Amino acid sequence: MKYQTAQELPKVVLVGLQLPKVSTTDFEGSLLELKRLVNTLGYEVIGTVKQKRTTEKSAQVLGDGKLKELASWTDGTGIVLGYVNLVKTRAQLKREKETENEMADADEAEVAPSDETETTEFNTTKEKAGLVVVDHDLSPSQLKNLESACGVPILDRTGVIIEIFSRHARTKQARLQVEVARLAYLAPRLRESQMGGDRQGGGIGAKGSGETKLELDKRKIRDRIKELKDEIDSLGDHDVIRRTKRDNENTVALVGYTNAGKSSLMRALTGSEVLVQDKLFATLDTTVRPMHPETVPKILVSDTVGFIKKLPHDLVASFKSTLDEASHASLQLIVVDSSDPTFRSQLKVTQDVLGEIKADQVPRQLILNKIDRLDKTELEKLSEEFPDAWYLSAVSADSVKGLKQKILTFFEKNMVEHKIFVEYKDQKNIFEIRKRFRVTSETNDEKGSHIKFLADTTDYERFITTLKKRP
Repeated sequence: MKYQTAQELPKVVLVGLQLPKVSTTDFEGSLLELKRLVNTLGYEVIGTVKQKRTTEKSAQVLGDGKLKELASWTDGTGIVLGYVNLVKTRAQLKREKETENEMADADEAEVAPSDETETTEFNTTKEKAGLVVVDHDLSPSQLKNLESACGVPILDRTGVIIEIFSRHARTKQARLQVEVARLAYLAPRLRESQMGGDRQGGGIGAKGSGETKLELDKRKIRDRIKELKDEIDSLGDHDVIRRTKRDNENTVALVGYTNAGKSSLMRALTGSEVLVQDKLFATLDTTVRPMHPETVPKILVSDTVGFIKKLPHDLVASFKSTLDEASHASLQLIVVDSSDPTFRSQLKVTQDVLGEIKADQVPRQLILNKIDRLDKTELEKLSEEFPDAWYLSAVSADSVKGLKQKILTFFEKNMVEHKIFVEYKDQKNIFEIRKRFRVTSETNDEKGSHIKFLADTTDYERFITTLKKRP
């Protein structure tokens, strides 16, 4: 459903399900994050319906009372048409009781009553929601049942994220990747229209029934996904070529949770005019720039797409070529927003995704960003908890200058001093040494220059091999 102006955008009510073993802090943080996602799309959130549930797999998602509370926000009936509430077996009831006991032990002070007795707060305001967003992935049948009870469109978390990605994708490759994820998400959610069940004419001589309209649409989607993946693969070859050319360079990849400040840090380190916005997923395309002022040896910095909780697997797979920058980097800087109370769980999400894309073997360094938002006591506690982290404020020139020096020190720690004599007639070799390596001393005599410089052993051997091949 598309809307033309801000005035036409429907109000939104959020739905959150707190499952067993999910802490209240993480649950509330996830809902707050969902609200920011919805705001990124331009919608206004006017209410939230929460419920503790033993599972998110229930056919109607919420209990009867909470479903009616949700319907009070949308003027729906609160009743799922055609839904049959099956009698639960003794084993199912026993498992639910055991799970509820576990929840009580873990969070005794805040456990809500069971689904049947939980307090229901009906909406008494005049504001009505035209869209419901659920903080979980929903199956097609769950979407259908909720729409039946609420009478308005339903979006799940994945649907919101994919919509944001589609709006923010700028390069051709990013647009293709998002389209693949969108179609993969849409395919199982296609439904028969009133006329959709009619079968098309059969094959030769029209003998037998052909495909239904639904089957035809799904086949078209599969064909389109294949076309898009082939096109992405061809573009991916160009990425591989570009990365191969950078194999001899020192590269730093900024990775981390969305809106952790990676783009601001990228701008501070490189002086490039990359997009910086206080929005989730403002950056979807990888940018590679040299650190400024340019260092010797040269260091390249890349900004990558941010991660998020419950990031759809199709999006992770689609953006694998983009995230490969993190896999091929010499150093990963994992950037987190230290002022966010949920940053520890965000850090775990980042580490899990890096493991999923096989990028967890690269040397990495934790960066606690936005320390300007912390007081002295909070900073001291973090220093005790994360003694090896680098503390930073991307808006502080002194802080960024210190980070640059730490990055340079990282690349220099494995360097050793080498000596070489270059005759005056080979001035191009002297120029290349000054460009590629850090010169520590240089003396001249009547025949040429005696140069001492710091270099990684591999880079030095590669340079000497190149010199020997020259005429």
